[in-house]
Amino acid sequence: MDLPTDVRSIRDAVVKRDVSAVEVCQAALDRIDALNAPLNAFRAIARERALARAAELDGRRHGASLPLLGVPIALKDNLCTRGIPTTASSRILENYVPPYDATVVKRLEAAGAVIVGKTNCDEFAMGSSTENSAYGPTRNPWALDRTPGGSSGGSAAAVAAGMVAVALGSDTGGSIRQPAALCGVVGFKPSYARVSRYGLLAFASSLDQIGPFASSVCDAALVLNVIAGHDACDATSSQAAVPDFSAALSGEGDLRGIRIGVPRHLFREGVDRDVMQAFDAAIEVTRHRGAEIVDVTLEHSPEAIPVYYVIATAEASANLARYDGVRYGFRAKDAATLTEMYDRTRGRGFGREVKRRVILGTYVLSAGYYDAYYRKAQQVRTLIRRDYDRAFTSADVIAMPTSPTAAFKLGERTDDPVQMYLSDVFTVGANLAGLPGISLPCGFTATRLPIGLQFTGRVLEDATVLRVAHAYERATSWSKERPPVASELSR
Repeated sequence: MDLPTDVRSIRDAVVKRDVSAVEVCQAALDRIDALNAPLNAFRAIARERALARAAELDGRRHGASLPLLGVPIALKDNLCTRGIPTTASSRILENYVPPYDATVVKRLEAAGAVIVGKTNCDEFAMGSSTENSAYGPTRNPWALDRTPGGSSGGSAAAVAAGMVAVALGSDTGGSIRQPAALCGVVGFKPSYARVSRYGLLAFASSLDQIGPFASSVCDAALVLNVIAGHDACDATSSQAAVPDFSAALSGEGDLRGIRIGVPRHLFREGVDRDVMQAFDAAIEVTRHRGAEIVDVTLEHSPEAIPVYYVIATAEASANLARYDGVRYGFRAKDAATLTEMYDRTRGRGFGREVKRRVILGTYVLSAGYYDAYYRKAQQVRTLIRRDYDRAFTSADVIAMPTSPTAAFKLGERTDDPVQMYLSDVFTVGANLAGLPGISLPCGFTATRLPIGLQFTGRVLEDATVLRVAHAYERATSWSKERPPVASELSR
């Protein structure tokens, strides 16, 4: 029997008892078993816990009201989950098992979801290729010699390969949208404060946001309905009313009355020809669906990457100071003094990229350089936010390629941090301004690597972004494509 694979179909089939939650869960675990060795998408698989949870759901009499009943979901390895190792893919947290659940985990399980495991990521979410994981890189299901993107590469690869219907990731500078683009799936970064960050192992607290990966915009909206909303455990979470994101999707895909802004001045160099051609074709699709295409200018966007790498690293240096070997995680055993223990614990526990960013962040916060770097970066961040505000006076959403290139080869950029950082040139602006953004498939390169289209919207207008993305998705077939490598490996 063929089991349903999308969120709504799984939930409806389990509600009608056409299939059991246990059967759905076992099918997901079987596919994970078949694919995880070559892909390395999962860091931990919660087999017994997931099957027990599925059996418990099957025994409920009143599960019909649960919006995610029986849906297998994977979590990025930086989301605390009671009883499951949560390491941020770092040696410094190698044996850490949280005593509590992140708020998003509680909300998913309250909605009937089944957590099947934790996905691989760049260490502490610092990276754009998932090559910075202490446990080896994740491989792209479309081509095993390519990166899935990062830092949430494991979650993107798991959804692309059909291992799970949905996965959660975190996005600090593009870490949901960029891997979604490179793996050919939908990735949604909500507005800052729309989803609680409680239980997320922090990288940069003013930039981090949790969001879903899915195979369709509809599935992403369904999950966002569950995880969005104010949380007393997160003082930064918004108290604004949460709309029904699924209801906001236009059934007919009509974009009349929607203005889509295109900042073409940002695409003059550095964007691959295949990516630009796919983007131009996508804009024409939205025009044919009734959207008005307008030119917009984001004057300070070229400064977004340096601004991001000052602010993000500064916040990382503060957040990661807690990993000192005293309370939890790895501790060096051969230190004679407290200071030596700190040095050796962090030196051995953190990877190269994390140490690079902590050193940079500490430097820009130091007394002699704070004004020259950190304060100046915050001032330019304000200018970037104002650029978006001006652009949104003439546009409802802004469209860009998600990434300037398709998936690059593993190892291709590891010795060139600047080139790696430029992978996020079109995504970091949304984080600096706190805006919602989505990536969805819009085509392929000549070598059949996915290309992503990004829409960004006003703060807390997540529903508008989802509506526009859904209309584009309905007008095309790109989101229905599945990677042949994953199909071959699962035989």
